[in-house]
This record gives sequence, structure tokens and C-alpha cells, in this order.
Amino acid sequence: MPSEIFMRFAVRNWFAWTSERISSAQWRDWAGPCREDDFVPPVALPLSLRRRATPMGQTLLAGALGFTEIVQEARYVQASRHGEFSRARQTLLALAQEEELSPAEFSMSVHHGLAGLLSIHAQNRQGHIALAAGTESFACGLLEAAACIAERPQTPILLLYADEKLPHEFAGLAGPESALPCVMVLGLTAPRMDGDDIILTQEPASRPGDPSPSAALDFLRFLLSGEAQAVSHGEHWDWTWRHA
Repeated sequence: MPSEIFMRFAVRNWFAWTSERISSAQWRDWAGPCREDDFVPPVALPLSLRRRATPMGQTLLAGALGFTEIVQEARYVQASRHGEFSRARQTLLALAQEEELSPAEFSMSVHHGLAGLLSIHAQNRQGHIALAAGTESFACGLLEAAACIAERPQTPILLLYADEKLPHEFAGLAGPESALPCVMVLGLTAPRMDGDDIILTQEPASRPGDPSPSAALDFLRFLLSGEAQAVSHGEHWDWTWRHA
């Protein structure tokens, strides 16, 4: 595997949510200058989706469906450490207590459940990819999304990222969680060659024992602040983003 990987892409628009920041104005105050029209507000979910998703899943779906121009035609890349772990936890508890499993809970506990639910609702037949890469799930998801753009430049990408803290009985087993919960959706397209593209570089970690709290928030601050370049330090990789 090469020591460095370079990918080029454009971010068309974005949605993000944490328990502290919800609106475009709150994100703008957090990051600095921001083009407000790049923020995609979430939509109201129909009951059929609200019933089938956890609160975190509802936030991700509401954000993704706001991308009305591409949600029906984009490929989806879903990145998450654990997916909707509260569903998997209920299934594990039922197994431990020798109770009958809920088919609905089990079918939605798989890692790509939300991407599948979104594709069905949006009648999107492009297919989707789900990945988990520990604390570097967002960054690896962004790399995968950029690779999909390189493979099929004519097809936009929706990067779906959602993570929340594990229940207390699993605390400390999954690395830093101080920046969670966090939900983010990015609309990616092929490079525009207009000076506003982003170049991603992946290199072996320079400080593996001291990773950044959140690559997702590092990237969003870079995207919104207008900085020429930013680095997020992971456990295994350093992720550098710069404007072309």
C-alpha cells in the first residue's frame, strides 16, 4: 500500500448536527465565515421513517432527504463506528435472556440499515457502501466517497456519517467519544477545476497516541472557515485537506 494517497473532489453542500449545534448560524459562529446557502436544512420525516429509525437515525435521514437535487440519483457511502448500536444492543439483550428476537429490530441493526432505508424511500437504485473504521470512520468514509467520485465522476455522492456514544456498560471500549453524538451529510461531486476543489491526502499517523477528537468536525471547520489547509490526526492515519 502506498505511503500517501491523494484524492480530489468538490463539496456541493452539507448538513451537520450535534447536541450543541443544529442551525447554520450556530455552525457559522463555531467555524467562522460560512456561505449560508451551502447548508442544507433537514426535512420533516414521514411517519413511516420515524417509526423505523432511532433518534440518531432520524436525524441522519432528515438531513439526507434535504438534499433533494441528488438524493434520488447519488450513490450513498455510510460511515459509522457502530451504526444504530442501540438496536444491536436490544438484540444482544434478547439473546442473552433467551427471548424471541424482533425481526424489525434485527433487520435494522445491520450496519447499512439506514442507507438501505433511505434508498428505498428515495427510490434510488444506485447502490450504497457501508464501512466502519473505528475512530477514523468519517475520514475513511470521505476517502471512499472520493474514490467513488473518481470511479464514476458523473454520479454524485452522499456521504452519510452518524455516531453516538456507546451505552455506559461499553464505556471506554471504543476510543475517544467526547465529540459524540455527531451526524453529518455531505454532497460530493466531481472536481470542478475552479479553485474550490478539495484535495485529500492520507499518510501514516505522526502521533498515533494523541489522535484528534473528531475528524468529522475537523473537516467541517476546514470546509467552513476558509482555511487553506487543515490536518486531522488519527490513530493510524493523518488526514490533510487543502483547497486546490
